[in-house]
Amino acid sequence: MELKSKVALVTGGNGGLGQRICHALAREGVHIAVMYAQSKEQAEGVARDLTSQYQINAAAFGCDITDGATVEELVAAVTARFGRLDILINDAAFNKSVPFQDLDSLTIELWEKIMAVNLTGPMRLIKAAAPALKASGAGRVVNISSVAGLGPAGSSIAYAVSKAGLIHLTRCMAVALAPETLVNCVAPGLLEGTRATANLRPEQIERSAASSLLQKAADKDDCADMVVTMCRTDTMTGQTIVIDAGRIFH
Repeated sequence: MELKSKVALVTGGNGGLGQRICHALAREGVHIAVMYAQSKEQAEGVARDLTSQYQINAAAFGCDITDGATVEELVAAVTARFGRLDILINDAAFNKSVPFQDLDSLTIELWEKIMAVNLTGPMRLIKAAAPALKASGAGRVVNISSVAGLGPAGSSIAYAVSKAGLIHLTRCMAVALAPETLVNCVAPGLLEGTRATANLRPEQIERSAASSLLQKAADKDDCADMVVTMCRTDTMTGQTIVIDAGRIFH
């Protein structure tokens, strides 16, 4: 698919990986809706940078993706601002480190918050965006999961389960939205310089990097480039690609 002049909504677009995704798409001529939950000034700064660097249109939009009405308003605002919506990137996530064995600290409240942001949020967004994506004639959805969703590991049981759910949601939505809209997923390993990594214990970060075949963290730009590939493809859907410097094989 030719990406120039398409419109993408990137949730968590002001985050460490989210910003890389916004820049990678903007380099291809994609107009960007930068969605944020709290950091309005930062998101507006990202939008200004994208506009000045790539001569595309970009704007910041606030949204609580755990609220169904707010999600509907977001999609309406983006389509009103840009006139269309072709691409949805579900990058927004919440994470809090809780050792698997410490079940007492994994409260139901924490579980529900992680699920609401990491799994139900993307489902709300995909449902809300589905009509606009279909109308574009070449809709694309890319979900950002994690290698934690491929095995019993990661920062907490709730995070791992939410990301496993997102991988399967990718498959199910690929079926639901075919043939007009393609749905794929990127599953990064440890990424340095993100909010998710900031919530990890130091020993987790060190162990994750050391246990990879390449002896380093995954690269955010590699992940962003894969997102662009998934937006450009015309024949891949329902797939999850791992980028983790060689830790998980699936």
